[in-house]
Amino acid sequence: MKTYNVAILGSTGAVGQEMIKVLEERNFPVKELRPLASQRSVGKKILFKGKEIDVQLACPEAFVGMDIVLSAVDNQWAKEFAPAIIKAGAVMIDNSSAFRMAEDVPLVVPEINPEDAALHKGIIANPNCSTIIALTAVNALNKISPIKKMIVSTYQAVSGAGVAGIQELNQQVMALGHGKPAEVNTFPYQIAYNLIPQIGDFNEFGYTSEEMKMQNEGRKIMHLPDLRVNCTCVRVPIMRSHSISIALECEAPISVEQAKAVIAEAKGCVLKDDPTNRVYPMPLDTSDQDLVFVGRIREDIASDHGGLSLWCCGDQVRKGAATNAVQIAEILIK
Repeated sequence: MKTYNVAILGSTGAVGQEMIKVLEERNFPVKELRPLASQRSVGKKILFKGKEIDVQLACPEAFVGMDIVLSAVDNQWAKEFAPAIIKAGAVMIDNSSAFRMAEDVPLVVPEINPEDAALHKGIIANPNCSTIIALTAVNALNKISPIKKMIVSTYQAVSGAGVAGIQELNQQVMALGHGKPAEVNTFPYQIAYNLIPQIGDFNEFGYTSEEMKMQNEGRKIMHLPDLRVNCTCVRVPIMRSHSISIALECEAPISVEQAKAVIAEAKGCVLKDDPTNRVYPMPLDTSDQDLVFVGRIREDIASDHGGLSLWCCGDQVRKGAATNAVQIAEILIK
């Protein structure tokens, strides 16, 4: 079997660490794993397949000899290192939003548009975590009848903000439990026992950058240039796994029974829909695994065009980021 040299850019962050874990779990044919990070993390040890590997400095020379670079850094770093990665002859699979809407960069969810990966010119973008989870849930419906409109509300776990988000929720719960004030650093307000209806900055129409990703990225991934999405993104005091409420309308009505049948067979999905017995997707059940759970499928009684409503949950650190990136790498080596 052919093996590949793989670099992890941002290897000590939450997504970078998960990428390493997923590579091992899926038995990706790694010849050399090269963990890269900033100067402050150089020399730290990364465990991969029972061996400790030193974290190296992320610099242009670090990509020489690499075949694939899984990038888990912010936009600034992604843009800074992309030219060096391409010059080294590697393919960059980038988890930031830096290149997602660039015309010459494929934006890929392997269950939906794997063929787009072949169009890359050195960079393939990983979509936003909520976009991946939501579109994986509805893709089977879109295949039956193209989706025209989606009204979406996301309930996003604190781990979407990285390790700092997890630490802040933990620390606030501990502090409040001991009668102390909650310290606020990562989020704009206390997140413990609270909801924050803002993720990203607001635009002139009152929508946040996170909310607009669902429409803009959805159009590109599903090849639906006229898709309309009204999205509200909310940070919730959940450690892991995003939950999403979706009401959608397709060009032709789809019955509840048909929707359940096709979602049950859809790649990357698990149907959890038996409300009589209280069976429906929840964050605790979907954490630390790679499938999107879909349930609460029902007729949208506010729709004049035979719309559907559903509820889905998925692990945004894995399927929403790390696993999706590794799945793209698997497409490349095939």
